[in-house]
Amino acid sequence: MNTIIKGFAAVTLTALAAATGYAAEHGSMAVPGAVDPAGRRVLTFIAKDPPGVRCNGNLQVAAELANTYRVPIQLLPASLAPGLPAPAVFYGEQVIVADGKDHNGVASFQIVADVLDVEGVPRQAKEGLLFNEKVRVDFDALKASIKTGGK
Repeated sequence: MNTIIKGFAAVTLTALAAATGYAAEHGSMAVPGAVDPAGRRVLTFIAKDPPGVRCNGNLQVAAELANTYRVPIQLLPASLAPGLPAPAVFYGEQVIVADGKDHNGVASFQIVADVLDVEGVPRQAKEGLLFNEKVRVDFDALKASIKTGGK
């Protein structure tokens, strides 16, 4: 009986490893908090600890997306998402960009917005202030400063 249990455990672990490899290869990973309590997929931004230039840029993209879309967004440090690439952006468990994969972890508003539009994510009734001309100038200056490392 013990041999049967060991054999079953080995088969189960092998199947689990194969499924995990398949999911990672095909753009799906186990993301903590991928779905909110209401059942909506969450837009997850994973940043390195401490955040680097790509991570800071991705967080600015998160602000732009929150300004436009009605989507739950979570920002996670890599330490709370072990085994996942950082920087990375996921919609639910679907990889949008990830370090070493698509776009090498660098998100843009348009890349993520395209996914959200295809998925039918509703837009805000009124866009936030980030697209106001006065605010946008300061926001773009902040993004440029991040890209140049504050130089």
